[in-house]
Amino acid sequence: MTAASFTPKGPFSLASSIQFLEGFTPASYDQAADGVLRMAFPTDDGAGVIGCAVRQGRGAGGRPGTVTADFTVHTDAGDPLPTVAATAEGKAARTQIARILSLDVDGTGFPALGASDPVVAGLQADYPGLRPVCFYSPYEAAAWTIIGNRIRKTQAAAVKARIARAHGQALDVAGHTLHAFPTPHALRRLDHFAGLTDLKVERLHALADAALDGRLDATALRAQSAEFALTDLRELPGIGPFSAELILIRGAGHSDVFPVAEPRVHQAITAEYGLAPATAGEPARLAQIAEAWRPYRSWVCLLLRARAQDQAATGA
Repeated sequence: MTAASFTPKGPFSLASSIQFLEGFTPASYDQAADGVLRMAFPTDDGAGVIGCAVRQGRGAGGRPGTVTADFTVHTDAGDPLPTVAATAEGKAARTQIARILSLDVDGTGFPALGASDPVVAGLQADYPGLRPVCFYSPYEAAAWTIIGNRIRKTQAAAVKARIARAHGQALDVAGHTLHAFPTPHALRRLDHFAGLTDLKVERLHALADAALDGRLDATALRAQSAEFALTDLRELPGIGPFSAELILIRGAGHSDVFPVAEPRVHQAITAEYGLAPATAGEPARLAQIAEAWRPYRSWVCLLLRARAQDQAATGA
């Protein structure tokens, strides 16, 4: 077991992150209400699997408390590595955990957005400390888009969970058994699977190859311009405009992208800013509103989605 600590720059609430995951269908998150975030996932390089338990202490003077992560790194064969804090594997795991929770982004400037935008201020008040909780990697985000194509989210989540149980590693994380999604090497060996068409299996194989070739590297995707990264992602089989944006924003953790292909965000902006309903079909106009959210456009869009989802659940 290796320990890592993170000092959030700007507001951050692990409790808000857990609450968000409980309502985020792709995560299928349903664990003990003990304030611990438990995760199991393939490493960014696809060579192993990480089991991780995240906790947050109380900060002084209203500041966000330190976030700690106790994690283990296992080889693709399932063998746990010894304490890896100072090794390349340990540093890579720490980087991946921080990205998943958006703790790798300096959020000190985020509260200031609310000072000039009442809509953003209201979102920040309703969801204090909530940052995007990302897919574990661009690879896993891409796999979700392929699995979920043309079926309901609940169906896709069930298929993804069954794939993890059948072909991923089972890890004990803080007293709970979790199944990680298969590594690219394991996914490459997937043959026929209930709930997946042959075409989806073929596309998952291509996705695994792309991950092993480095085409789904989070650092590389974020280092490029968003336009270039999205164009490159759309060249992968089965990845269209919507999927490419999901991979970049929620897979690679890009904090400043306005999703042009996400109609639910467009509808939420239209509703929150009191615009005519037809404006939801004008992403270029909505993108102009989002210019004021730089460099946190992805973060504001997440809060908009969260509010719209909560309103739909309550019938508000």
